[in-house]
Amino acid sequence: MRILYLATHKLWPLNSGNRLRDFHLARELAKRASVTFVEICQAKEQPSCLPTESPFEQIVSLRKSASYSGWKTIRGLMGPTPLPILNYVKPDSARRLESVLAQKRFDSVQVEGVHLTSYLSSIQRAPGPPPVVIDWQNIESELMRRYSENTASLPRKLAARRTAHLLARSELMLLKQGNAHTVVSERERNELLSRHPRANVCVVPNGVDVSFFARPPTSANAGNQRPASSGSTVVFVGSMDYHANIDGAVWFAREVWPAIAAQHPSLEFVIVGRSPSKEVRALASDRIRVTGTVEDVRPYYACAIASVVPLRVGGGTRLKILEAMAAGVPVVSTTLGAEGLDAVPNTHYLLANRPTDVVDAITQLHDLSTRDRIVQAARAFAVSHYDWSILGSKLYQVHSELVQRQGT
Repeated sequence: MRILYLATHKLWPLNSGNRLRDFHLARELAKRASVTFVEICQAKEQPSCLPTESPFEQIVSLRKSASYSGWKTIRGLMGPTPLPILNYVKPDSARRLESVLAQKRFDSVQVEGVHLTSYLSSIQRAPGPPPVVIDWQNIESELMRRYSENTASLPRKLAARRTAHLLARSELMLLKQGNAHTVVSERERNELLSRHPRANVCVVPNGVDVSFFARPPTSANAGNQRPASSGSTVVFVGSMDYHANIDGAVWFAREVWPAIAAQHPSLEFVIVGRSPSKEVRALASDRIRVTGTVEDVRPYYACAIASVVPLRVGGGTRLKILEAMAAGVPVVSTTLGAEGLDAVPNTHYLLANRPTDVVDAITQLHDLSTRDRIVQAARAFAVSHYDWSILGSKLYQVHSELVQRQGT
């Protein structure tokens, strides 16, 4: 079977949740089929260069148009096409995709989310158009609606509310056009089915490379990253240019950390993630460290007494929770932070929505028996439910069944 995998971003490096999901799922598909990976690069980005031998038949690099220009923003608010989709409309890239589809016969195509809606027409113009699997890493209208409800800026609130409405309309069209859909949780499956009950929606959760996070980092990868001793930090890992992570980091540093710091004077709060915003960078102090991009996150997990997920708005891939579980680090998360995972609160992670709850959870984890109980249950949970090999097999089955139905 030959599959084309169309993503909204570069394939490499793996420095964000969507890149991790797409790389690992596409690699798992490539173990079972021939995969052509089509990446979309920003204007100034160079095409991906994998550090090891590529598992893909071909990597095709397209270009993304300039985002958030004044005229494009006005058009996006006026509709009917919302700005997140307009940002990916580029005729040259659409023609290049059509050329790839014309040169090879693909049995199926995977398209990553509503942002790439404009490319569906290119796929439909292919000779003997292949069936399309839409992978919903998030329901973008939900994220935009949540943002509109939480931002204090009235102009942003109004713009986000309008964009959420337009995205929901585009998502309904996508549900009708896609031959199959994959989502990361049962909750999101139910949400999409409530909008279009006849849609073919399957759950393929986010995952984790369990064997990678079980291994200690090599000295070459660790560099100067490792803090002084094990159990000396509380870490928050994620892309620090994402508004939900920015909000979480600021809230934790201002509302939660002072009480933890007072009760546990040996602990340090470490914010680990690429492109920290100015709000996040401003949090740095004697006992709060902001790392920016790191080559390997495992040294930070190795020294953490807990990995916190203080999300209060937005959504996310929950990949960082699974990474921490696989690395043997207890997770302390809000309800929203763990949304969509089948993990059981206070068994696989500690649930903490209020500042006092977080402080209590960190104190609990200083008890070795509590810590070991959480770590062992969480790691077994990640291994049995979320290893990428398990999830890749599920995704391949979605493609296989779709191709079989297409041929009958």
